[in-house]
Amino acid sequence: MTVTYSRRVADAGLGTFSHLLLRWKGSIYKLLWRELIIFTTLYYSFSIIYRFVLNEGQKRLFEKLAIYCDRYAELIPVSFVLGFYVTLVVSRWWGQFESVPWPDRLGALVGAHVRGTDEIARLTRRTLMRYANLSGVLIYRSVSTAVYKRFPTMKHLVQAGLMTAEEHRQLEELPSPHNKFWVPCMWFVNLALRARTEGRINNDVALSAILNELNTLRTQCMKLYSYDWISLPLVYTQVVTVAVYSFFLACLIGRQFLDPAQGYAGHDIDFYLPVFTLLQFFFYVGWLKVAEQLINPFGEDDDDFETNYLVDRNLQVWLPTL
Repeated sequence: MTVTYSRRVADAGLGTFSHLLLRWKGSIYKLLWRELIIFTTLYYSFSIIYRFVLNEGQKRLFEKLAIYCDRYAELIPVSFVLGFYVTLVVSRWWGQFESVPWPDRLGALVGAHVRGTDEIARLTRRTLMRYANLSGVLIYRSVSTAVYKRFPTMKHLVQAGLMTAEEHRQLEELPSPHNKFWVPCMWFVNLALRARTEGRINNDVALSAILNELNTLRTQCMKLYSYDWISLPLVYTQVVTVAVYSFFLACLIGRQFLDPAQGYAGHDIDFYLPVFTLLQFFFYVGWLKVAEQLINPFGEDDDDFETNYLVDRNLQVWLPTL
């Protein structure tokens, strides 16, 4: 997941970006090849029926239908609805990435202000950051398919060392039907207050800085949860999808090459390969596929966010250093 190609485009020399067109993983070809094969097969099926199956009277009727479809298919505002839709999806996609909770600032504050070199001080720092990471993992379980498959139950979090058996019992006994990502935040607050009482945090200013950063982290978690809760309006997605596919359903007949002998305008030459129709299909349906892939960046597509990497990274960076 998350196809990175920044190193390959370090300069804008001749042919630099053309190499990207040959990549398969994360490419538009991988997303689109099935639909393109289906569309091409249907197109040639209609072409064969028109050329070899229909009699002369049926051919004239088919030609009138083709001209009608070609004329009125252009009334479907594909570019308009698709452009606004993709813009909305991309802005939402980037907003979700900006809402990813990073515990780095919190870890730095905990390491700086929770003083002591004894085992209790070290355990306090590690437990505080474990609570912060646990809160993020509970959110990722709700929004990310990959993380949910990795931790399908709360017991898997215990086995992974993200919480103890006693903490698991407390979490399960809490009578709440909602996501309980806020519970580790409360554990964090209680432990931080105890550390202040014991003098491991020197002053209230340091405690306030730690808790403010915790609230920032919690806000990021809540944003991710809200993005997952409130999706793009279904009717908008339906309108765009119907507009795109109905346009190309009309193109299956409307873009057929008709008998030049009949003298129809624009049908002077009989080609067998609808080059520009296929290009239009590639661009429009590819555009739609971009939106379909970005609409849920916490799935398992090639370019979705690597949430399991985020879980591992946050644990591996901060817990050993405290």
